[in-house]
Amino acid sequence: MRPDELRSHQWYGTDGLRSFSHRARTRQLGYLPEEHLGKPVIAVLNTWSDINPCHVHLRDRAQAVKRGVWQAGGFPLEFPVSTLSETFQKPTPMLYRNLLAMETEELLRSYPVDGAVLLGGCDKTTPALLMGAASADLPAVFVPAGPMLPGHWRNEVLGSGTDMWKYWDDKRAGLIGDCELAELESGLARSPGHCMTMGTASTLTAAAEALGVTMPGASSIPAVDSGHDRMAAASGMRIVELVRQDLRLSKLLTPEAYEDAVATVLALGGSTNAVIHLIAMAGRSGVRLTLDDFDRIARTVPVLANLRPGGQYLMEDFHFAGGLPAFLAQLTDVLHLERPTVAHDTLREQLAGAVVHNPEVIRPRTAPLADEGGVAVLRGNLCPDGAVIKHIAAEPHLLRHTGPAVVFDDYRQMQRTINDPALGITADHVLVLRGSGPQGGPGMPEYGMLPIPDHLLKQGVRDMVRISDARMSGTSYGTCVLHIAPESHVGGPLALVRTGDLITLDVEARSLHLDVSEAELARRREAWTPPPARYGRGYGALYSEQITQADTGCDFAFLAREGTVPDPYAG
Repeated sequence: MRPDELRSHQWYGTDGLRSFSHRARTRQLGYLPEEHLGKPVIAVLNTWSDINPCHVHLRDRAQAVKRGVWQAGGFPLEFPVSTLSETFQKPTPMLYRNLLAMETEELLRSYPVDGAVLLGGCDKTTPALLMGAASADLPAVFVPAGPMLPGHWRNEVLGSGTDMWKYWDDKRAGLIGDCELAELESGLARSPGHCMTMGTASTLTAAAEALGVTMPGASSIPAVDSGHDRMAAASGMRIVELVRQDLRLSKLLTPEAYEDAVATVLALGGSTNAVIHLIAMAGRSGVRLTLDDFDRIARTVPVLANLRPGGQYLMEDFHFAGGLPAFLAQLTDVLHLERPTVAHDTLREQLAGAVVHNPEVIRPRTAPLADEGGVAVLRGNLCPDGAVIKHIAAEPHLLRHTGPAVVFDDYRQMQRTINDPALGITADHVLVLRGSGPQGGPGMPEYGMLPIPDHLLKQGVRDMVRISDARMSGTSYGTCVLHIAPESHVGGPLALVRTGDLITLDVEARSLHLDVSEAELARRREAWTPPPARYGRGYGALYSEQITQADTGCDFAFLAREGTVPDPYAG
């Protein structure tokens, strides 16, 4: 690509007043003409923040990216963007995923940039950055934040999130006390980086690598490993070459790439959140991806990653077992190997020579952790547009279960009353939470792993069937049916369930059924009234007006629809 063919040339290279002004203001920034004129301008989008522990090291990684860009002959410019801290942002960062996607798209479109390096990793940042970049359709490389170091407590290795839930239940059951809990606070998360289990963060960064938008092996490098710094620099070097080749995301994010990402998530036993995010990401790429595609592909791939919460090991073990290249090399019969990635002409070339170093962590096809992918899609009169369950993380005896419902209208009510003896909850009951979907949550919070009542925990019960229109953390576990669509807030069948109704879950049959007659459901539907709007103004009002349901990715309708957006006139 010639310098005058670069997109940034419109800002810097013409003879008009505006270009004169742009060059003068770049001198104001302290740059010499020879530092940037005629060179690919690379946006480094950084989700670093003081309140995002998953990304607290990304300020340093941005410097490594810039180092790589300079070395390759480009000109890097760092842009701070929304951080979406999963651990702190309320009611849920899912409410703001589309806001970061909009910010990403509009920054890339409105500034003089030729390509982008995207720094993220905490749950919602990966899909948000890639959704926005796909809509802008410039060359881009994704730099995953990387997993944190394994946790430690006394003589145990801990997985963030997963062991938090476990030991919190132990505390409620009276098995540990305040002193042990205080020690656990300092041992669960002991370095920068996202959760080191196969939670949502690791699932989505692995999906990004499977899509072909990261450097090979990038998704599992521990955040504090020096290899992470080198990967960031390599990503900076690579994006300059991608700009010169004009290798845009639209050439990488194809239907075949998304099918491979789905297969990867399912074979990893990954987070149910990936279902929503990949459907939304695919939509931004003009690719139709549905719940049926997930269920179809799930039946063709085994679970080969022995990683918590469904398995035994953590992400550092996975990395040193060979990482995603070695993992994908076990799945070549179901992958599309001739498609390009940011690093190689074909995925086949990228996986050549990849070796598994620990077959206990990355299982061979002859000894899978499970015969089918770790997420199942359910249908039935309770979820006409679908629901999902991570059955690999559930108690097997509950995968076919009929029990009476105990209904909670919202999460606060559930918190107040879950331990009320008057409810008479037994291990056979089905806990039902509504009012927690995209509209009702708002933002579809991770409420789906409903707490088991204290009295049952003390009896040794650690799993029950739980049903909601919410999501759950990828680090969570249990027989949790999630993403009921349509949600209760918009009048979905979940709004009609009453305490005492029998509900039947049958994962093998992919069925979720409310055992109430159609005539009775019709009477209840006639009596149902919509809840009042949650937002009178602001971003929340925009969200409520535009958000789609879980089965279609929870994108904004005006962003998901087809249409073109012109580049701005730079003058």
